[in-house]
Amino acid sequence: MPLSRVRAGLLTALTVATLTLAACSAAPEPVVTDDALPSPNATTPEPTATAEPTKDPEPVSIGVPTCEGIIPDSLIAEYEAAGWSVEESTFRVGGLEIAGGVQCLWGDFTVASDHVQLFGWAPITSEESSAAQADLVAAGWRSETDGRGVIVTESTDTTVATDDEGYGLTYLFGDGWVKYADTKQSLVLVEWPRS
Repeated sequence: MPLSRVRAGLLTALTVATLTLAACSAAPEPVVTDDALPSPNATTPEPTATAEPTKDPEPVSIGVPTCEGIIPDSLIAEYEAAGWSVEESTFRVGGLEIAGGVQCLWGDFTVASDHVQLFGWAPITSEESSAAQADLVAAGWRSETDGRGVIVTESTDTTVATDDEGYGLTYLFGDGWVKYADTKQSLVLVEWPRS
């Protein structure tokens, strides 16, 4: 007798499961009412104008970036407390100089050390961006895309210092701008234009 109860339970469970699956997979039939039929007096809609194709974005132009302006004030305070200062230079991508940008090397320049931090930001045209990315990739840098833009990072063969993900010197090319940092993770510290 216990075997019959088990079979009956299994049969009931199988029936319920089959009926549930059948109910979930059945698509309802569309119902056509008189309201859904076109009126004999209906007119065809007028065509709407299509939007003009957009131009390539112009470089972002919101003030002049500075070394003290592109990273958080709290980070600058930490650097200054450690005795660090900054050396500001023109923003470059390989041999290409990007007008209106800034590249910043933070460190203690009173002692010989490679313990420094590098940040940069520049407005960039789409032509400059394409040329810069192509030059970097031709020099052995790796390119990838994420939700923020195009990331171009130095080859793992030449990287001196890396972040937790293995990225060294890294550029992030966005819509009319480019950021630069000594690691991919440090790109998040570059905030320009500030909100």
